[in-house]
Amino acid sequence: HSPPSPQAADSFQEGCLVRIYFTQPGLSAADPRHPAQVIARYIKQTQHYLDICAHELDSQIITEAILEAHKRGVRVRVVTETAYAQESSIRALQAVGIPVIDDQRDGALMHNKFIVFDNQAVWTGSMNFTDSCMSRNDNHGLYITDKRVAENYATKFRWMFEEKKFGGTPAKEAKIPHPQVKLEDGTVVENYFAPHDRIAEKIIARIQQSQSSIHFLIFSFTHRGIVTAMLERAKNGVEVLGVFERRQAIAAHSMHQHLASFGPPVRVYLDGNKYNMHHKLLIVDSKTTIAGSFNWSVSADKDNDEN
Repeated sequence: HSPPSPQAADSFQEGCLVRIYFTQPGLSAADPRHPAQVIARYIKQTQHYLDICAHELDSQIITEAILEAHKRGVRVRVVTETAYAQESSIRALQAVGIPVIDDQRDGALMHNKFIVFDNQAVWTGSMNFTDSCMSRNDNHGLYITDKRVAENYATKFRWMFEEKKFGGTPAKEAKIPHPQVKLEDGTVVENYFAPHDRIAEKIIARIQQSQSSIHFLIFSFTHRGIVTAMLERAKNGVEVLGVFERRQAIAAHSMHQHLASFGPPVRVYLDGNKYNMHHKLLIVDSKTTIAGSFNWSVSADKDNDEN
């Protein structure tokens, strides 16, 4: 079944503290269900502060919503990846005086894709703010309404934007303020940021606790520690079921063959999207979802800025 339209979903999820969205490849960008339209609506609701951390930004719909926010007096700040700092959307923001900071690093990425709205809510997930990621690729986005979660992302943003600190914390004692948050509806949200929080260790620890199932959708999977943890649980009868991005599955160091050759209870598949299956999703025991920008690789864990 198709998910509800974001306009319907916005209404359907009214009052929900965590709203979940998925791309529908091939959907017209003019359709209100399109992720760019959803994000633009959240930007249009923003009244005071808009902090955007974008690995890549080329969506005209989102760019126009940002420009409109700036025009009506919202303080807009942007962090981006150096490799994409000269894209036309970034230049359009700079042309009206919106400040943009890039990471100025070779060999590591500012790979986050998150937005903080009025220090009250956060958008995050696997989706770059690009036409390709939103119209062609399979991706997810999460909109979380909670001041503490927003403060976590705002803290990471501040380190990059104000202190020009990429690839770690600005000081040894610097911390994300609320690594675990219990929302009003009882949902527990844990926030981790690479490289300082060693995200792979957190993923491995959760896999090691699994009792019945490990399900995943992954764009790039080259981390040997994560696959080792999965196979150890499979030896104990835990179901491992996953989908790999087709082109990444045959890349050097991919863990696809390690899993594909194991046999039951491990089953893995290649995606059918002619573009990209860009998710970075893990579901453990049908209870815990791990989501965000983080591909399962050593470089994502130890070098990149991720969440």
